[in-house]
Amino acid sequence: MPFRIFDRYLARQIGMATLIGVGLLSGVMVLGNVYKKLDELLGNTELPISVVLEFVALVIPFSLIYTIPWAFLTGILLVFGRLSADNELVSLRMTGMSMPRICLPVFVMAVLLSGLCFYVNVDLAPAAKDRMKRLFYRVVADNPETLFQEGQVLDKMPGYRIYTGKRDGTELKDLHIMQINGTATSYIRAKEATLYSKPGSLDFLLNLREEHLEHFPGQPGGGIQAMHFGTKSLSFSLAKLQEDTVRINASMKTTAALTGEVITGKNCFTGVELTPVEKSLSNTELNKRYSFSLASITFALVGIPLGITAQRRETSMGFVIGIATALAYMSFIILAEGLGEKPGAMPHLLMWVPNVLFLGVGAWTYRKLNRK
Repeated sequence: MPFRIFDRYLARQIGMATLIGVGLLSGVMVLGNVYKKLDELLGNTELPISVVLEFVALVIPFSLIYTIPWAFLTGILLVFGRLSADNELVSLRMTGMSMPRICLPVFVMAVLLSGLCFYVNVDLAPAAKDRMKRLFYRVVADNPETLFQEGQVLDKMPGYRIYTGKRDGTELKDLHIMQINGTATSYIRAKEATLYSKPGSLDFLLNLREEHLEHFPGQPGGGIQAMHFGTKSLSFSLAKLQEDTVRINASMKTTAALTGEVITGKNCFTGVELTPVEKSLSNTELNKRYSFSLASITFALVGIPLGITAQRRETSMGFVIGIATALAYMSFIILAEGLGEKPGAMPHLLMWVPNVLFLGVGAWTYRKLNRK
């Protein structure tokens, strides 16, 4: 088989397997994430199909971060396993082709896919996360009842803790509200309440009925002030909560913003000096985006020897080992993320450990394979 024909053949086989894998894995991840997020946030609230489709579109870039390298690894395992089982690799070696030459199309694909993953990790996914969070708040503002779950305490609204006894749509019953303002605390109990959204804004109203209020001034000897009202309205805004979430969450910041925070040590939104923990979280997220972009190259170097040796043993162990490889790789990423709040552990450097480790193992096994 002429070299160029084989190159196209190998690239086509692995490319098709990768595309199918990306489609299947992304479909599972997208549907799972959309269902989980929407159910967690909105419960049984019916949404327009346009909003659901927007959620789906925004989850896709996040899923591609993981599915592209995983599908590429799976494609390499399947194709090289079959080439080995059918003795096609032996035939190619007998024509004078070396293993590096045989694998050249795979490494070219790995570099191209790493470039694509770099774009997704650095630009596309952070922007999609930011838009998805803003969409969440927009939907919640239009359906504020989703925040109030029966038998649960809502503590997401700054300065408030709200317990809801029962909920029927926008009608709430048996509400217990703790309002904290500095050292003063107010306790509000209402038998019934109705929620009203404000179209075109991130604000909503909570109209309380048969309400009892107890005010604790927080000053020694201040005494408790008790009052009763027939009705009372509380206004809530999700705008500040939304901006605080985007400002604090490193995964939603642009790569340029994270780079600026790591270099200057100041928050990209407020200009306030970052704490060591905040700077560590930004540095960890930044290094994650860069390091994980190289996963396709790492998996190419590891996957080729695994695919070949597993089929030589006539077992599906190679496929299992491949999945285990991907899980082991991800375990380092998860570990580094978990240590993000511990600057002393240098989690930003730990993000590079799986690449260094698996590239080393892959290079060693590939070298042994090339000598055979």
